[in-house]
Amino acid sequence: MRYTLFDGQRDAIILLARILLMILFVLSGWSKLTGFEGTVGYLGSLGAPAPTVAAAVAVIMEFFVAILLILGFYTRPLALLFALFVLGTALIGHPFWNMVEPARAANMTQFFKNMSIIGGLLLLAVTGAGRFSLDRR
Repeated sequence: MRYTLFDGQRDAIILLARILLMILFVLSGWSKLTGFEGTVGYLGSLGAPAPTVAAAVAVIMEFFVAILLILGFYTRPLALLFALFVLGTALIGHPFWNMVEPARAANMTQFFKNMSIIGGLLLLAVTGAGRFSLDRR
């Protein structure tokens, strides 16, 4: 059996990772929830299909599902679902390949930030929520 530096803190680190991965989404989701009409308008301006439905999905995912992931509830399937959601937001919200500078550079950074988040979500789907979670109860 191989031991690493973080073996004793594995579950605490996974908890910290869940919090750090989702805190941005909780804050963004709350903003979308409390400014729902503005969210609908913004998504409409991006050309999102059914902007009211898209806004509702964004609120559900970014606020409610993100909180569930922080709590470690159904972590593996919700992390996979969230990864698909983040991929969709990257494709709809940051299509840098259709842009010119300076918007291209800014949106390329945002697009690849989303890809990095997807990487963290996939890792969470593989590792699970750890001991400090509702999944473990």
